[in-house]
Amino acid sequence: MQTDRLEALLNRFRVSARLFHSGPLCGVNDFAPEQGRGQLHLLSGGDLGVEHPDGTAINVVEPSLLFYPRPYAHRFVSDATRGADMACAFIEFGDGARNPLTAALPAFVLLPLSALDGAAPVLDLLFREAFAQRCGRQLVVDRLFEIVLIQILRQLMASAPERSGLFAGLAHPQLSRALIAMHGEPGKPWSLATLAEACGMSRTQFAETFRTQIGITPGDYLAGWRLTVAQQLLDEGRALKHIVDEVGYGSVAALSRAFKAQTGASPRDWRKARETGTNAARGVL
Repeated sequence: MQTDRLEALLNRFRVSARLFHSGPLCGVNDFAPEQGRGQLHLLSGGDLGVEHPDGTAINVVEPSLLFYPRPYAHRFVSDATRGADMACAFIEFGDGARNPLTAALPAFVLLPLSALDGAAPVLDLLFREAFAQRCGRQLVVDRLFEIVLIQILRQLMASAPERSGLFAGLAHPQLSRALIAMHGEPGKPWSLATLAEACGMSRTQFAETFRTQIGITPGDYLAGWRLTVAQQLLDEGRALKHIVDEVGYGSVAALSRAFKAQTGASPRDWRKARETGTNAARGVL
């Protein structure tokens, strides 16, 4: 069985980064939320005040990362002359709000750069490339930001056992096996018994622990994951009859019923609405 807790999620829902600022950030700077995109800011030097719409104010005085996984307004305040040395990137999680990682992440993450285990060489290279003007700089820095993002996800898993939700489940030495199994093979006929066996737990212990740690039952999680995968495959243009087996439904009718129960629309109507929305966004009539 696959043992990488993030591989299936990151293979199915890829993350991408795009550098949009590097160098000193001086005075007051407002960052408006951008639909479908989060932001990752890396502070390499200087003091930085951080203000949020809810009135939260933080003063950051050591090299740190400030991560906004979803659109979220924020303001940075630094010395008007000296500023703060920063590299900033837009972050996009594949499939946006449908991506389980997006939903599981907190609205804001603040971590000292020293807390990212083993990240020092990557961060050193990222800052050198971001603050220079070399050929291929944008592509190099974007890829390095993506590496840093994966290291952030690892760090959040390592600190998740005391919380609940997907990261708490991925951090759990036994429950993670069930999540890896469901993520990697959504079409397999998983049952409470087979998932509990994969975790080395009794069915009762598994069901209770799963609900406590993740917040929903194993059956509800599996059903939601299968429909998330189905939506992604529909977005890719796959025919419904070719999706059924891949997401563990016995027939097109069964998948259509489950799909409509969750989304309020049939797969055909849902895809048509998505295509209409995409074309409108692109200015296509």
